[in-house]
Amino acid sequence: MFIDQIRIYAKAGDGGTGCCSFRREKYVPHGGPDGGDGGKGGDVILYADEHTNSLVSLFYEPFLRSMDGGNGQGKSKCGCNAPPRTMQVPLGTVVHRLAPIPSGEEEGPFLGGKGAHLTKLDTVADLSEKGQKFVLCRGGRGGRGNAYFKSSTNRVPRQHTQGHSGEEGWFVLELRTIAFAGLVGYPNAGKSTLLSRISSAHPKIASYPFTTLHPVVGVVKLPDYHQITVADIPGLIEGAHANKGLGHAFLRHILRCKVLLFVVDMAGSDGRNPLKDFRVLRKEVGLYDPLLGTKPSAIIANKMDLPGADTNLKVFCREFHKIPIVPTSMASRKNSGLVRELLTTFLET
Repeated sequence: MFIDQIRIYAKAGDGGTGCCSFRREKYVPHGGPDGGDGGKGGDVILYADEHTNSLVSLFYEPFLRSMDGGNGQGKSKCGCNAPPRTMQVPLGTVVHRLAPIPSGEEEGPFLGGKGAHLTKLDTVADLSEKGQKFVLCRGGRGGRGNAYFKSSTNRVPRQHTQGHSGEEGWFVLELRTIAFAGLVGYPNAGKSTLLSRISSAHPKIASYPFTTLHPVVGVVKLPDYHQITVADIPGLIEGAHANKGLGHAFLRHILRCKVLLFVVDMAGSDGRNPLKDFRVLRKEVGLYDPLLGTKPSAIIANKMDLPGADTNLKVFCREFHKIPIVPTSMASRKNSGLVRELLTTFLET
């Protein structure tokens, strides 16, 4: 199961209660206050793990609760601090805090179920580096024992405080795939086949649209022992920027890519028009995020082994002569080496 967006509830541990106690020993009839402080509650921490590629663990455990701190005891014994609760998440996880909807505002996304009245999103963290940690909720501070309140004028203090409550809240975790290059194209354009030819990835490949249902990342080996990652995202359709056909769920995975490779069915299979397809793809990407339109890009003219592809390619080259175009046929493994050379060129620039 691949989960790239999930809503969770996190509650850090409460601090322990301070103790009210007095020293009572033989031959010490009037011992002073010796109540210890309470321990700190455990934090809830997110850890960016390079070996985790999905949020599926939080799908089965969406309520994260850390332990409370220990209570203080007599003889100046402080309560123990609770250990933190650490959850591993994939690299590229973005954390949003859900806030209450102000009265009069329209309800936003992520409604339904518990916490449905919380929909306003505030981005609080972006875990994009290996080993990066983020304290999602901090544990409460422990309460003070009565020994803390003793003074020259307060010889027998009976004050002690309760521990502070730990932080809590609803959050949305969103995975944005980290890869050097992203494959963008219509369904059944040959993106998965291309990824399988140039990398060690083994995505599902079939002759029907929307075979790829979630992003697949492959490692491409380049000359001089260089390695880069290429992400194959599910096929886009017109209106993807407005979330048509789960467009947002797919487009967010190319936000971090440094290079965009537009895979176009140059043979125009299924009655498609290669020129129109490329224009629509660029438009959808730019409307979703204007920064994506400024990224370096190239065109992979796929399915050149089919009839009509050569004619369409000539028209395509005249129309988009300023963009690098690599003619390929992934079904026959033709020119897969040229795609690696293209990626090497982008890596060196």
